[in-house]
Amino acid sequence: CKIKKIGVMTSGGDSPGMNAAIRSVVRTCAFYKIECAGIYRGYEGMIEGDFVELNARSVKGIINKGGTFLKSARSEEFRTKEGRQKAYKALKSANIDALVVVGGDGSFTGALIFNQEFNFPVMGIPGTIDNDIAGTSHTLGYDTTLNTVVDVIDKIRDTASSHNRLFFIEVMGRDVGHIALNVGVGAGAEEILIPEEDLGLERLLESLRRSKQSGKSSSIVIVAEGDKTGKNVFELKDYVNEHLPEYEV
Repeated sequence: CKIKKIGVMTSGGDSPGMNAAIRSVVRTCAFYKIECAGIYRGYEGMIEGDFVELNARSVKGIINKGGTFLKSARSEEFRTKEGRQKAYKALKSANIDALVVVGGDGSFTGALIFNQEFNFPVMGIPGTIDNDIAGTSHTLGYDTTLNTVVDVIDKIRDTASSHNRLFFIEVMGRDVGHIALNVGVGAGAEEILIPEEDLGLERLLESLRRSKQSGKSSSIVIVAEGDKTGKNVFELKDYVNEHLPEYEV
């Protein structure tokens, strides 16, 4: 049957570009004369029926704003069959025929289960700064994140050079090292530690020794939060302090 009304929502962690994506969905609906409803607070709002009618005027002035004006929230209840049943009833009560979900891996997992359980049409727009969703080269927010982090690292390097210090800089990326790898290359880091490859502590020490011997007075090491080399960035700092006392970390 023909889709007459689409619901759009953002779920999980917010990322730059979500508002622009919502705007595109709403304006595309207006062009094709399809009704559009915004779902506040992700799956939690879906369960509670927290919907608002949207039109082209509703989304003016949001394209340049970060975050998401529809808000976002985690939903434990949606993880249950009963929670998803409530969400389905709420959508049907509002005459919503299809969903557009803007979110990351967890949001897409929920959307897939919902689609399979109720045969409900769902389309996903990948929005996560981690860039950890297959099928696209850049998820929403990834490019902005890279540019923001490189800018911050440039400022930290000024201090590192001024004081001959070694800085460990931790960036987001629990399961994937896309942010760490690309900002490390972009900012000229001496070492990049990512979850996909455990280089080991000895390899890190050897690299830092070589940097010192080559005459470098300061160093930057980028660490993805999911890296397995140390338990955390503070453990790495302590390990280097112990084995390379010539460095001020």
